Amino acid sequence: MMRHRAPPSTLAAAALALTLAGCGGGGQARQDGDERSATSTVEITRASFPARQRLAEQAQMRIAVKNTGAEALKDVAVTVDSFSRRSAQPGLADSERPIWIVDEAPGGGTTAVTNTWALKGLAPGETKTFRWTLTPIDAGSYRVTYTVGTGLDGKADARGAGGRSPVTGSFAVRVSSEPATARVDPETGDVERIEE
Repeated sequence: MMRHRAPPSTLAAAALALTLAGCGGGGQARQDGDERSATSTVEITRASFPARQRLAEQAQMRIAVKNTGAEALKDVAVTVDSFSRRSAQPGLADSERPIWIVDEAPGGGTTAVTNTWALKGLAPGETKTFRWTLTPIDAGSYRVTYTVGTGLDGKADARGAGGRSPVTGSFAVRVSSEPATARVDPETGDVERIEE
């Protein structure tokens, strides 16, 4: 049986098309393609994350950001650099070890940038709240730090009160390996956690 072979130029063109499709080519807009250079002012109006946590027990982290400037923001972003830690153990394929598992991230906020979440559109005076549901899986004492930005490409400059930049914050957290104290309600059968 004879097989027909495509000319090399056809094969090269097909390979190029597949490469561009896999790399986000083919006319797709970049996530940061229309970011403009600008300085915006924002304020962290509320930030919470339990200071005492227990292994395998979910906790919520919330960061509320307000646009204190006169112009609307296309994006407001939060980068968290402490959901994992670098292990010093030699020979690991990946030295990053998670401290928390992200069970739920801010809705619609996933970006192509590692550990950064962005919410669209923030009018002057408006506040948006980023919410994470996290499960700690590594006991110890940690400092979770975060930075607020108004873009994803580094062109937009976010400033806080008094022109402070970067706009950052942190939480001191102790994750205990002790199991939570709980009891079973004899009437309902529900497991209730006993606050200490």
